[in-house]
Amino acid sequence: MAIKKFKPTTNGRRGMSTLTNEEITTSTPTKSLLKKARKTGGRNNQGKLTVRHIGGGAKRKYRVIDFKRNKIGVTGRVASIEYDPNRNANIALINYLDGDKKYIIAPKGLKVGMIIENGENADIKVGNALPLKNIPVGTVVHCLELNPGSGASLCRSAGTSAQILGREDKYVMVRLQSGETRKILGNCIATIGVVGNEDFELVNIGKAGRTRHMGVRPTNRGSAMNPNDHPHGGGEGRAPIGRKSPMTPWGKPALGYKTRKNKKASDKLIVSRRKK
Repeated sequence: MAIKKFKPTTNGRRGMSTLTNEEITTSTPTKSLLKKARKTGGRNNQGKLTVRHIGGGAKRKYRVIDFKRNKIGVTGRVASIEYDPNRNANIALINYLDGDKKYIIAPKGLKVGMIIENGENADIKVGNALPLKNIPVGTVVHCLELNPGSGASLCRSAGTSAQILGREDKYVMVRLQSGETRKILGNCIATIGVVGNEDFELVNIGKAGRTRHMGVRPTNRGSAMNPNDHPHGGGEGRAPIGRKSPMTPWGKPALGYKTRKNKKASDKLIVSRRKK
């Protein structure tokens, strides 16, 4: 998918770019696979603000994605490639032979009319989903499960993938996009291929209004605040942080401070840590 650049007719247009969306074949989603998406404004069920800088944005509906790929033994045909406002990857509508319809994350190279399968006997072909233990070493996959039957939780965003490195007893060694190498149970499902729309990260937003359409509100620098509002605040002129390390507004270390628990149960499954 190519990047479209704009002429600098205004300050907002200068440097702005967008995707040409050549892969997308329809702009009309399937009604049976839509759900209402309520806005939270960053507040939890008690009405307390738990995530800052969330609010506003264009109205959108949630597309129900089939992350479990549990239609075993039923082949499906790719009916369309569609835009999904809830994620940076495109989605594909699959029409199964039994009349069922599902959305999946669209991998790179998936075209309208292609046939896909799920299950242990599926071919090693883009879009097919099968257990990790049945996938050859060296194959590139996406949408990996961490627990059998739980649904895909890894490598779901645009341009991401993982690679099968080997097998060890009931586990399969996988190198993730971050560079981390870990063991995953061989019964977990993964999909062949790389997630499409990899040019998404090359898009230049260009103006503040586009981020407001995405539901992102402005962020204020801590150093521009008063000392009672932020640990970085106060001082004469442009004062530096004035502490041993950067802090959150609540005085906890930030920007590089490791928050992972020292004795996490999944540590024994991590062979090598992600890239620094």
